[in-house]
Amino acid sequence: MTFSDFNFDGNLFEGLNSMGFKTPTPIQAETIPIIQKRRDLIACAQTGTGKTASYLLPVMDAICRMEHRPTISALILAPTRELAMQIDQQVEGLAYFTGITSIAIYGGGDGIGYEQQRRALRDGVDIVIATPGRLIAHISSGIVRLNEIKFLVLDEADRMLDMGFKDDINRIVGQVSVERQTMLFSATMPPKIRVFAKTLLKHPEQVNIAISKPAAGIVQQQYRIGDEQKTPLLKQLLQSGDFRSVIVFSSTKDKVKALGRELQNLGLAVQPFHSDLDQGEREEILLRFKNKQLPILIGTDVLSRGIDVVGIDLIVNYDVPPDPEDYIHRIGRTARAEKTGTAITFVNYRDNRRFEAIEKLMEKGVEVIPLPEGLGSGFVPQSESGVKRKKPNKKRNFRHKGNPQQRNEGNFNANNRAS
Repeated sequence: MTFSDFNFDGNLFEGLNSMGFKTPTPIQAETIPIIQKRRDLIACAQTGTGKTASYLLPVMDAICRMEHRPTISALILAPTRELAMQIDQQVEGLAYFTGITSIAIYGGGDGIGYEQQRRALRDGVDIVIATPGRLIAHISSGIVRLNEIKFLVLDEADRMLDMGFKDDINRIVGQVSVERQTMLFSATMPPKIRVFAKTLLKHPEQVNIAISKPAAGIVQQQYRIGDEQKTPLLKQLLQSGDFRSVIVFSSTKDKVKALGRELQNLGLAVQPFHSDLDQGEREEILLRFKNKQLPILIGTDVLSRGIDVVGIDLIVNYDVPPDPEDYIHRIGRTARAEKTGTAITFVNYRDNRRFEAIEKLMEKGVEVIPLPEGLGSGFVPQSESGVKRKKPNKKRNFRHKGNPQQRNEGNFNANNRAS
């Protein structure tokens, strides 16, 4: 199957060709025909499968064919400003030859940005991509009319519910025409999502694509390690590995900041990404990372969704995520668009059971890599040793014994940053 099989509007198809898209992904192949038939849809697909284009393309195709476009034709709700911006950028690329207009509506900007959003909503725009909270603010001002919307999309619905947006979503949906076509996309499908979907969708078709399975191109590895060994190992990996684009995930904002300082002090081109940064700083960091001007990004799970960058070579889980599904989202940042990548997880004594739950979910064991010489030995799980082991001594002093010259070399030296 190729995209020509969908008989898209000629201008939209020209945009697809100019971007080099030839063959649809499995989620696109299954969902696009359903949406073209004007059926409601609930789709479950892991990150990195091409789900954004799976709803954008048929919606944009329908807008191209409208004789009279309403003030707002389509509304897409997303949990974070980063994802809203990412979707808007994809619309801009696909719409290059169509004349379709779009705007991303999100909080955290200045008064000028708010006024630009307000004018677009008042004067008319084909596609609105919005975070629920900011859209509610515009609705409350009385200038937004959603009653003519033909298409409603909820992207990453599971994350929006986790973030407490249920009441906001219900209020927004109450403003939208009951004649709309509704599409709900979610990376996971817990009972609460199914119950929620019943209140929004009418006799929906359902599509399930490879739930909780990492992309085949991801090489997964784990180090069984003590807490005091994590940072020295991370330094060695970044300085000696041939990786050009890396995301390091940590469990807390404070750890992200601390790791950023340590790695920057080594001369590595690295930037921590966290909620204390203002909107402009966050956008600038993500743009530099996407343009390969910044090789290493460190963040919490906010980065595991809402960032779509092709060509990430390495994902490092400095801490094991608390939810097995979050692991899938984290490592799904690599091996996108049929590329390959590596995902490395540091598993300490406390997190061993948590990581075993991840392996159980994937129905696949993850290769254990011995620690490099000079870093000592990691822990051996009781299930393998047959001996009950004590927790590592957190107070034990650890010194990195690697070659000093080797520690100061590697692709990520600040002197080797992309310009």
